[in-house]
Amino acid sequence: MTEGIEGLFARTEEFPNPDAQERLAALVGLDETVDRLVSEAVVLLDPDLANAWSSKVHGKVIPAVLALRDRTPMFIFAGDVGVGKTELAEVLGQAISREADADVTLYPLSLTARGRGAVGEMTTLLTRAFERVSKDFARTRRADGKAVAMGVLLIDEADALAQSRELAQMHHEDRAGVNALLRGIDGMRADQLPVLTILCTNRLEAIDPAVQRRAAVIQVFERPALEQRAALLARLLAGTKLQPGDIDDLARATGEAGSGYGYTYSDLRQRLVPEITLTAYRRGTAIDMTIALEVIARTSPTRPFGLKD
Repeated sequence: MTEGIEGLFARTEEFPNPDAQERLAALVGLDETVDRLVSEAVVLLDPDLANAWSSKVHGKVIPAVLALRDRTPMFIFAGDVGVGKTELAEVLGQAISREADADVTLYPLSLTARGRGAVGEMTTLLTRAFERVSKDFARTRRADGKAVAMGVLLIDEADALAQSRELAQMHHEDRAGVNALLRGIDGMRADQLPVLTILCTNRLEAIDPAVQRRAAVIQVFERPALEQRAALLARLLAGTKLQPGDIDDLARATGEAGSGYGYTYSDLRQRLVPEITLTAYRRGTAIDMTIALEVIARTSPTRPFGLKD
């Protein structure tokens, strides 16, 4: 990673790198989603790959492939807190890099810079961010059109920037910010820059319709299902006294019973398993089913975003 550029980005990260590969591998249960998103991203960022495929299997570049060029290289990741959308957005460049055999740079828009709140500052920030990324990737295509480097511009908590302009109470500066976002996205598309913009939000319905219409992919992330919880718990609790049957029981115990909603990925990775481990550590015993169930009983899943008591 390198320090943020001109205060615009929290940190930039270069892919491929081993740390990102570990984080990507830890996203248990999202393999199919990752594969689909990577295929979408690679074709959006380098349409010549689809051209080559079409020429090989159809003998020419068919109209359906040409239509790919009309799509905007932008994904919207939506879903509840802790379901893995931001984590995947931060490491998707690793999978893209390996698939496309090209260097990829992540540009996460700085939350610090974004949160200052001065009048007109948001519009200026967005404009500068798009200008910077566009400059970095203005000459990254070879004469044959292949991209030798790609970028990912990540905007987390995007509903704070791309809130619907249809809201009557929306401040005119916020409307200007949405317009700046649209100009930046449209500009990179018009220049055919190999840059993917990813917006993450807890509230898809709050995102401006014009932004949603431009998205090539709107991926809604759900809380992990039983099989996904079992796979993650098996990975995290490998080497303990827990048996496969115990893992299945723990996966069921972290489901929707009682509260009406199950544990998120973050609940399992950052709260439940660490607390199970610390409890066993404090007692000087091995992790077993008794300790695991005891911790589950006192560790509630995160309430869904917007759900009232």
